[in-house]
Formats: sequence, structure tokens, C-alpha cells
Amino acid sequence: MTSGEQTSTDPRPAESPTQLRRLMPVELLERSADRPFDPPPGLAERRGQGTVQPIELHNGARVWMVTGFDEARTVLADGRFSSDRVRYKDATQMQPHEVAEMAAAAERGEPLPPAPIAERTDGMFIFMDPPEHTRLRRLLTGQFTVRRMRALESWLTDVAAEHIEAMRTAGRADLVPSYALPIPSLAICELLGVDYGDRATFQKNTTIMLSSSSGDDERARAGGELHLFIAGLVAAKRAEPTDDLLSGLVHEADPPLTDAQLIDVALVLLGAGHETTANMLALGAYALLQNPDQLAALRADPELIDRAIEELLRDLSIIQLGVTRIATETVTLGGVEIPAGATVVIATPEANRDPRHWTDPDRLDLTRERTPHLAFGHGVHQCLGQQLARVEMRVGFRELFTRIPDLRLAVPAGDVPLRNDMLIFGVHSLPVTWG
Repeated sequence: MTSGEQTSTDPRPAESPTQLRRLMPVELLERSADRPFDPPPGLAERRGQGTVQPIELHNGARVWMVTGFDEARTVLADGRFSSDRVRYKDATQMQPHEVAEMAAAAERGEPLPPAPIAERTDGMFIFMDPPEHTRLRRLLTGQFTVRRMRALESWLTDVAAEHIEAMRTAGRADLVPSYALPIPSLAICELLGVDYGDRATFQKNTTIMLSSSSGDDERARAGGELHLFIAGLVAAKRAEPTDDLLSGLVHEADPPLTDAQLIDVALVLLGAGHETTANMLALGAYALLQNPDQLAALRADPELIDRAIEELLRDLSIIQLGVTRIATETVTLGGVEIPAGATVVIATPEANRDPRHWTDPDRLDLTRERTPHLAFGHGVHQCLGQQLARVEMRVGFRELFTRIPDLRLAVPAGDVPLRNDMLIFGVHSLPVTWG
């Protein structure tokens, strides 16, 4: 099966992230140019209307949006809410005729049963439930070692310094392609053991795959090349293992993972670990430049960096309405009955500003005491690479604002293009200058 093919048991969504975003009501996704760091106005307007609310998608499906912190944690930790996109139908992936079929079944009081699949043989672990998810998760957790993260932090510091020096030589830069994108991309290369000579091509194809400006044909071609590249990388690690995550998965799993599973795992790590961190680096830098008092506090006390990262993760909440679960039985949540088979959508920007958990939650405060948030999710699917993401952000922000202390926007704030066309929020570009 090539990267462009789909089968009935393939959990990968057939639509691109841009197309998926079109199913959501626009007012729940698009942030305003004058308040780009706050949740979309449509979400804010729903405050006080309950922590679990029905919304209608453009494919005709009704889903349940969760805005409360406690309720969101319940969904993410409760086994009655499934991540399995093979056995259960996710309304955000349905065509209108599938929505009608599900609605008719619900009207008859006969919710559609899960697909009768005995065993998952793919490696898309983010769309699995225990125990299938557990095995792959455990294998991956064993590869994200403290030793590996420490080595990466030292290496990434040099990478960041090199990119900053290139920016300084040019005199001005767009922070997104010049800095925010390369750091996580090169980190994934290092983790997976991509040869230095192949990294430019690898970076080019991953950037095309994840860019909203790429055409469908261009994205499909890059995706096909990336799939073939990963397949070749798996074969190389089988023949000659090195000290990297992919080699560990190839040779330490018992029973061994198939090539198809290894390719899927690598693609999940690439997608989950590249775009999210790149957007946090760019949007976080933008937020700090627009909040000079907070940036000044961080510069005055560099030890605030870890607390600052957690506050930026909470405040910016770049994964907006992209986390979904399917109720496998009727569940009452927040005083609302969610029927079996219904899709639940986590509104992370609102859950991370729940006034029941944070004082003055709409204010960015880098000195705020660290408390749990949902930027990395919760439960068995909590972000596997969260420590890597923290390392990338710690290095990225520290080196950027230390090495270029007079960094500033090169355009008016209102001219910074927002990623309102994507499910993962950020900025398309961030022109900066200094001196």
C-alpha cells in the first residue's frame, strides 16, 4: 500500500488537515487579528453555556464539544471514550451519507456497532485503544530515554546557534522557515537516524506535507516520496542499526514490528513532533514580543524558562478542536447525556482557560505556578514526545532571545499572517529584525 492509498482498516484520515478544518464552524476556529493569542471569538461567546455543548459540523453531523478542564480530562482518561478510528466512526471523518446512516441507526435506537476487526496490524498508535495501543506505546516510551533527551539538548543548542548566526548574517529573517521549522525537523532527523546527506530532502518534503500553501498534487508527491524514504530508512536500520530511536524499535521489539508498523510509527512521530513544536516556537516568540513585560521578566530571570514554557503552552493552546474521541456507550458528562457512537471534540483553548482552575486565565503570566494543563493531552494518549518538545522550546526560546536581545517584529503586528486555515494554530510567517 502506498502513502496515498486507503483501505477499510486504514485509520489515517482521507482528508488533509485543511479540508478537515472546513467541517468545523468557522467561528470556533478563526482567531481575530487583534487578539491572536486568545481562543476564537466563537468559543469565548459560548462561555457560561455549559462545559459540554452540541455543535453541528458542515457534513451534517452533531458532535459534543467539551470546554471544561475536568470534563476534558475525564474524556481523555475514561476508557468509554475511544480513540480507535478503525472500529469506531469519527464524525469529523464522515461523508454526509455516513452521517445520515448513523443518524438513522440512532433514531431506531440501534447505534452502529464497532467494526468486527479481530486485530489491528498497522502502527497508527494514536488511533488505537489498549491493549493494542499499550504495546506500541511501551516500546516507544523505552526509546525516549533521559540520556537521549540530554544529548539532544546539547546538540540542539548548536543547531539553534547555527541558524541564528545565519539569520544575523542576512540582517533580517522570517522566523518560521529560518528557525521555528528547522529545529523540530532536524531533531526528528536525529531521533530517527536520518543520514546528514539526506536531511535537506527530508526537510523539504516534510515542509511541503505540512504547509497549507502546498497544492494537493504537490502534497501527494511529497507524501509518496516521504513514505518511500521512511521505508528505505527502516530497511537500512534492519541491515545496519545505529544509536537512534528507529533502530531501537527495529531490533528491540519482541515480537518484532513489521515494516508497515514501523513506517506508520515513524510518520506519526514526524507529524506529531514537527508541526506542533514549530508552531509553538513561532507563535510563542510572537506572544513574547507582544508582551514585553513578560519577555523582560524572562530575561531578568532565565530560571523562569521552564515555567514560561508551561504558561505559553497553556495560554496559546495551538491544538484547537483536533482532539476527538467516540463514546462507546451512553455517558453522562457535565450533566449532559452523550449517546453511544457520538463524537466528542475537546476544545483545548477553552479547557486550558477554565476559571475553575486558573486565576485570571486570560492573562499570560510567566511567573504563574506550574499546574497541569491539556496542551499535551491527558491519559494513556498523553503526548509521548512532550519532553522532547520541552527541550526544543527551552533551547529555541533561550538561544533566540539571548543571542538576539533586540529582536523585534519587522512588520506591524496586524500584518502577521495567522494560521486560521489550519487545525493547528500558529503563524504562517513571522518577519523579524534587530539592530
